Amino acid sequence: MEHIKKYVHENKERFINELVDLLKLPSVSADSAFSQDVLNTADKVKFFLEQAGCDKVEICETPGYPIVYAEKIIDPALPTVLVYGHYDVQPADPIDLWDSPPFEPVIKKTALHPDGAIFARGACDDKGQMFMHVKALELMMKTNTLPCNVKFMIEGEEEVGSSSLSWFVPRNKEKLKNDVILISDTGMISNQQPSITTGLRGLSYVEVEVTGPNRDLHSGLYGGAVANPINILSKMIASLHDENNHITIPGFYDKVEELSKEERAEMAKRPFSLDEYKKALDIDDVYGESGYDTNERNSIRPTLDVNGIWGGYTGEGAKTVIASKAFAKISMRLVPNQDWKEITDLFQKHFENIAPKSVKVVVKPHHGGQGYVTPIDSIGYQAASKAYTDTFGATPIPVRSGGSIPIVALFEEELKSKTIMMGFGLDSDAIHSPNEHFGVFNYLKGIETIPLFYKYFTELSK
Repeated sequence: MEHIKKYVHENKERFINELVDLLKLPSVSADSAFSQDVLNTADKVKFFLEQAGCDKVEICETPGYPIVYAEKIIDPALPTVLVYGHYDVQPADPIDLWDSPPFEPVIKKTALHPDGAIFARGACDDKGQMFMHVKALELMMKTNTLPCNVKFMIEGEEEVGSSSLSWFVPRNKEKLKNDVILISDTGMISNQQPSITTGLRGLSYVEVEVTGPNRDLHSGLYGGAVANPINILSKMIASLHDENNHITIPGFYDKVEELSKEERAEMAKRPFSLDEYKKALDIDDVYGESGYDTNERNSIRPTLDVNGIWGGYTGEGAKTVIASKAFAKISMRLVPNQDWKEITDLFQKHFENIAPKSVKVVVKPHHGGQGYVTPIDSIGYQAASKAYTDTFGATPIPVRSGGSIPIVALFEEELKSKTIMMGFGLDSDAIHSPNEHFGVFNYLKGIETIPLFYKYFTELSK
């Protein structure tokens, strides 16, 4: 390990500065206003992969944003690791809640990050974590310690559903052929207790539109006589959960796996303080489905949440109006065995059925993906566990994540490979939120740990 620590220490400032340069690019895939920035970011990733030592680096065109593919093949007889990451980021809104501009990275010390954390959109999700792999390859190339082959597939549409990746993967199976897939787009329990994500939830994302009268109406002249789409939408959304916070869509739970008491008991061994959890979020109490604790609610149970709702007048001052339309964006996090397309259909039928005749309802599906569980007896998991143990001095705990990486299930279906999720972020890193950040310690520790995964995976593959 000494050569690893030495190289990271000698190049620490450059590693940080290069990531800062990457974070300055506002690669927001959801907003077409940033389309050129997304393309510029793909070019930047290509440049860094070339600098790291890849022999072949390509910008692969797709129906949407390009995929950056790269490889370093040292011996076809050796194992091949395929690294997946994404260079696109979430929108930064609401901008006014950021303490510093989202695309002007700053490093600040926090209670959890005494060595400093890089504050910027994409710092943790996923530019910072993706870039660890690029720098880890550089380290192995410069120290002549790369023990196997490596390929990179870095996409620009993860935050909007990875539709182009779903197009790309089936058409490039030979190019992407590998023995294991490695992803860093998840987190770990703490900087003292690492963990490996062994399960992800699936996702179904929809937008709903409720239309009442053919124009906005005077609330005095028409109020009480005509359906108000905002009122109706609010009632419809409220009805999607019962008094136990159980989702009321018929058929929603039909394929949900119920974990045994023994499995739930194992999950409960994960270090967790409910008081610290509430304190970190500045809430007086938690909330969720009856019969399950907080860590079960956000990992092994499906959920339904409103991500945005709007309609009517929202400007300064008052305007007495009954809006013609009301809208909401709704996401459902799913557990393994729930098919996201089936759940989307169930939602659409139910939402249309509960609408009163006084309004019209349109449900527009956006994107989704399947849940995923990876075994902990594979050599990939064992290699990751040994790598974390070496660098953190603690054996990682397997955990299921509440987040979604929709393409993981696709990888297994199309490429027949297991995925290992080696995350280095923390739950408090505010991904998808204002003031997203990534600890300098975590970033550098990732660069130290990843080469050890390659080492142990190659050894265990013999």
